[in-house]
Amino acid sequence: MYRLLLAVAVLATLIVSATCSNFDSYKLSLIWRTSASNTGSECKPRIPSKFTIHGLWPQDEHDQKIPPYDPNTNKCNVNPTNPSDILDKLTTIENELEQMWPSLRYNKDDATYWRTQWEHHGMCSEYPTDPKGYFDATLTLANKYDPLQDRQIPLWEFNHQTKLYQVQKILDNVKKKVGVYPQISCNMLPKVGTLQLREIRFCFEKGKPPTQLKDCPKAVDDRCTSITNDIRFPPPSPIFSTPNITNGRVAIY
Repeated sequence: MYRLLLAVAVLATLIVSATCSNFDSYKLSLIWRTSASNTGSECKPRIPSKFTIHGLWPQDEHDQKIPPYDPNTNKCNVNPTNPSDILDKLTTIENELEQMWPSLRYNKDDATYWRTQWEHHGMCSEYPTDPKGYFDATLTLANKYDPLQDRQIPLWEFNHQTKLYQVQKILDNVKKKVGVYPQISCNMLPKVGTLQLREIRFCFEKGKPPTQLKDCPKAVDDRCTSITNDIRFPPPSPIFSTPNITNGRVAIY
């Protein structure tokens, strides 16, 4: 009986290890809130005029997101902290999270957004029982690699209402400043049909904390399909849209 239990325990460990072996790197996604909010989505008022955090995502060797933790199908870590228990552990960094990692949608408060990011990504990171460590590491990376710092994306050059820029130019500019190529994620402005920069994503080697940048395997994502795509970088105040403030939210059309 003892040998049977030991064999089961070893097998379970191997299964967990095999699942975790697919965790190859991290991807830090920073979102430009104007682009996320001028496509018809109902957003909160006072959209930040800066890049904020979308998430820090464990990626597999094929640059795909690791699926969310599931005790039956993806037990990527043993007994990670439950999403319902993380807020008490974030009190000392809550103010910074509100500034750097806010929820955009009017129907999702910040705390719900953080729990979702933890459930989808943090539980399968290298911080399964340390939510503060995971969120703190993400804040550090986001502050260090803010695209508006060091002229990675100089507002006075790119922030123009109608001018378009080739994706390759933005990639090269970031490469020149930080030494690696990021990934550019785009969406499309309705009715106008123009591609616009939605997110810049930085890739990191696996580490606790992740510190070693590397070239992102894929240069573009979402509506951008080529480095030759021409895109716009909309000003902080949305254009081609009329804010409609109702019950404390902004609907942008």
